[in-house]
Amino acid sequence: MKLLIATAVAAERDAVRAGVTAPDIDVVAVGVGPAAAAAGTARLLARQRYDAVISAGIAGGIPGRAGIGDVVIATRSVAADLGAESPDGFLPMSQLGFGDEVITPDLTLRHPAAVTGAVLTLSTVTGTQQTAEVLAQRYPDAVAEAMEGFGVATAARGAGVRFGELRAVSNLIGPRDKSAWRVAHALDALTAAIATVTKELT
Repeated sequence: MKLLIATAVAAERDAVRAGVTAPDIDVVAVGVGPAAAAAGTARLLARQRYDAVISAGIAGGIPGRAGIGDVVIATRSVAADLGAESPDGFLPMSQLGFGDEVITPDLTLRHPAAVTGAVLTLSTVTGTQQTAEVLAQRYPDAVAEAMEGFGVATAARGAGVRFGELRAVSNLIGPRDKSAWRVAHALDALTAAIATVTKELT
């Protein structure tokens, strides 16, 4: 299997590469946020044929659903802030009639200790308790949030390539407190998880 793994930044790319042993796997940092992720992934898919794409990196865990250091595998990649505000609350794309805010991964990723559930894609990282609670209520199956999954998934779907999303949790979403982040721990967990998942694929 010729596999592309798209990360946001170089630190995630390097952590993923440390866990990759198969020769037919390319790991590329495509940029931060859904737009950069979609554009960067689409560019790579236009240049070379891949059998599948994985969006991989670190993420914020939904409190009570995924903890720091946990490996998360997405059952849905959700564009959680793509829609419109209304007096009655947030209206997602599907309610507006402009498409769908959800892409369901069609690449099976296996990890014995993974937490599974929706991974939310947001352009703005959650930094308040209020937003964390709203997201948890709006998406009861959500286990984590990141910034690139839906963008990578959109590019993969457009190219007719299978897609999966894998994350390692570095912090819990809520009030922004960088002292509570465990980025190095999450990157180590990402390395180990990629090694396990790609071994199953190849």
